[in-house]
Amino acid sequence: MPSVQLRHSVRAVVLDGDDRILLCRHVIPKPTGTIVVWAAPGGGVEPGEADLVALRRELDEEVGLAIDADPPHVWHQEVVDPGHVAGHGGVINDYFLVRTGSFHPRGTMSDDELAAENIVAFRWWRLSDIAGYRGPDLFSPRDLATPLAALIADGVPSRPVSLGL
Repeated sequence: MPSVQLRHSVRAVVLDGDDRILLCRHVIPKPTGTIVVWAAPGGGVEPGEADLVALRRELDEEVGLAIDADPPHVWHQEVVDPGHVAGHGGVINDYFLVRTGSFHPRGTMSDDELAAENIVAFRWWRLSDIAGYRGPDLFSPRDLATPLAALIADGVPSRPVSLGL
């Protein structure tokens, strides 16, 4: 059986002083209709690029956040599903915890460049708002409230927590 090509991405769990998480609103066209997914800022790791170099680049491009220290690796997600990421058989997302003060997200990417990546908005979310959300939008991971609650309550895990879809 041929191996499945997974897209390797890095994402930042950006938490402010009130433990709100910064998420990007992705509006994704699908053959069955448009879906909206709220996901942590981040993106693909370029060939030969180290994970933390990619994370710094993505944070600068998408939200305008510069980080100096190496953030801890807190979550790991593997999704094998050809329909999940265009051109790939799925995705590997490695999540790193970044604590910062609240800020207005504005990276180096233009609105058109963000839209080309299906990013149309940013929002700071409280854990309670994520846990109580009953609207049509999705979160990535789908059960974001559970690992986020554990991260806020227990701090950085001794090794990255495996996440589902």
